Amino acid sequence: MKRAFKMKLKPGFAVEYKKRHDEIWPELKQLLSDSGVSDYSIFLDEESNTLFAVQSVSGAGGSQNLGQNPIVQKWWAYMADIMETNEDSSPVSTPLSQVFFMK
Repeated sequence: MKRAFKMKLKPGFAVEYKKRHDEIWPELKQLLSDSGVSDYSIFLDEESNTLFAVQSVSGAGGSQNLGQNPIVQKWWAYMADIMETNEDSSPVSTPLSQVFFMK
């Protein structure tokens, strides 16, 4: 199953966002993998600072269901200065519906 969602980057932080993800913590990467997340990509629309994420998910998991995990909470706090966030530092995230698929 594929899951897609969008988030918002604060203006001027594209390079820093990429840098932080290039250096993603091994424990976070392992948690995502253990939770059934694979083939995970994030794209940036530089005109609107909108981040578009898509991931393959096995089972009912997905990165959007890991908010109670301390590793995820630490990552959110680490990213909060460069993204639009909720009060708990989680990124403001909007799930997207698939409207087309071609195989």
